[in-house]
Amino acid sequence: MKSILEHIKSPNDLKTLSVKDLEQLAVELREFIIDIVSVKEGHLGASLGVVELTIALHYVFNTPIDKLIWDVGHQAYGHKILTGRKEVFDTNRQFGGISGFPKMQESEYDAFGTGHSSTSISALLGMALAAQLQGKIQRQHIAVIGDASIASGMAFEGLNHAGVTNANILVVLNDNAMGIDPSVGALKKYLTNVKTGTAKEENIFECLNFNYTGPIDGHDLPTLVKELERLKNIKGPKLLHVITTKGKGLQKAEENQVTYHAPGKFDKQTGELQKKTNTVEPPKFQDVFGKTLVELALKNEKIVGITPAMPTGSSLKFMMEVIPDRAFDVGIAEQHAVTMAAGMATDGLVVFCNIYSTFLQRAYDQVIHDVAIQNLPVIFCLDRAGLVGEDGPTHHGVFDISYLQCIPNLIICSPLNEIELRNIMYTAQLGLDHPIAIRYPRGRGNEVNWQVPMKKLNIGEAQLLKEGSKIAILSTGPIGNMVSELINELDNNPAIAHYNFPFIKPLDSTLLKEILQKFEHIITIEDGAATGGFGSGLLEFANNIGIHKIIKIFGIPDAFITHGATEKLYIKAGIDKMSVKQYVQQFL
Repeated sequence: MKSILEHIKSPNDLKTLSVKDLEQLAVELREFIIDIVSVKEGHLGASLGVVELTIALHYVFNTPIDKLIWDVGHQAYGHKILTGRKEVFDTNRQFGGISGFPKMQESEYDAFGTGHSSTSISALLGMALAAQLQGKIQRQHIAVIGDASIASGMAFEGLNHAGVTNANILVVLNDNAMGIDPSVGALKKYLTNVKTGTAKEENIFECLNFNYTGPIDGHDLPTLVKELERLKNIKGPKLLHVITTKGKGLQKAEENQVTYHAPGKFDKQTGELQKKTNTVEPPKFQDVFGKTLVELALKNEKIVGITPAMPTGSSLKFMMEVIPDRAFDVGIAEQHAVTMAAGMATDGLVVFCNIYSTFLQRAYDQVIHDVAIQNLPVIFCLDRAGLVGEDGPTHHGVFDISYLQCIPNLIICSPLNEIELRNIMYTAQLGLDHPIAIRYPRGRGNEVNWQVPMKKLNIGEAQLLKEGSKIAILSTGPIGNMVSELINELDNNPAIAHYNFPFIKPLDSTLLKEILQKFEHIITIEDGAATGGFGSGLLEFANNIGIHKIIKIFGIPDAFITHGATEKLYIKAGIDKMSVKQYVQQFL
């Protein structure tokens, strides 16, 4: 059969096809996505689930004049392929290649950049109201949002406002009962009742003044096209409820939707994941967190765990399996997660609130207003701190030190390795006088034998890892392991000293004063923003005690770092081993 997809250069080419041709195109588009992602990796299940919807939207609407926003953006691969990026799709998420998420700078068809959830309705409403004010009343505005994302507070804020306007918007609710993990909460139960015809109450979206249609089969192209054509001519806020299957078209992805959200490399014919080597590797930091939390919680009945919709990604799933009544997935609701943690802490519980570094940005006021001002000892465990690789600037956890360091009462810890992570978790659950943020990176650490007995740490204490006479390198977090490798490569030169500062706040003032007085050259290194970060705090300390020395700060520059393999991003940011080595060698 002659290929249709190879002739599609833009959505305009879709409009020459019959609906029957569109169904063949859907088959080819799925095969194309599977072919590339099986080898290059990326987000699979979400894009497979919306192939027909993607085709129908671009077929019916006049994009890019009509504005189309993909909430989160995990599901936008088909959209990218149909909008002129088919020939470069094999560079997806690679350094120098196209982004894995919608990005305004990349294409005029990407109406709004996304990466975090639940922003689409607010952005869309802004566009629609702007169109009214500027006389662009014929322009259509469409947002595709999942059932997990629409349960977020920000999405409801957008729906609540849109419902009292006459804005020309269409919200397409892509209901597959999944986020990255299965959807949770009362809204999920309500949507299930709607799908099964057992919902007795008024339709929630009609109560918000939306013209509601559905649910309809999101894989039935003729029905989708017909319904979208009808809705195009209806004024005011509209919501189309479509039912899809995440991973549609690849049996393994349909059967195991969590794993195949982003499965890594797999066999495109069978869907079988590529077998891992039998070599013993250090664990992922998230698994050290998850397993250590279970270990502690089995001994301390006051421990509870909270995550906003990321039990698998954060490994809180281990506690949910073993002690389900003390582990809470609150859905995509970071603000709620933080304040709920504060509420639990007021009643004496030991709360581990586990959130990705960039997701805590969404709950900044709650950290200040509900936790820090009241000095409640919530234990924030910030996964994905530092550069995270292929997910790019929306997910790089490089701002947490800077945005947390200015908050009174808050302890900030960045452990060197898995053993230090376990020790600070153990210390925190013994009882602290302040809240604490423990940041750790995505991926694997360095310690194969990490399950050793835990010990209490002294809050604020740093350690000398190697003695030296002339140059002091002060590191915080796992990037300190790279410093140790660098020193080894320089034959353990006696001029170089290395200090590990797991506590960024409070700093070890006694040791730091000694370092500032003793060494000619002082270097700090961190996998976070240099502005307002660990090195910046050290400079402030030196200034406050009247010591004026040049302190070289290695950190993320004042720029958003692109996507790509982490080792390449370290080079781009100038915090790689060679950059530090070249700086050090000039003083040897």
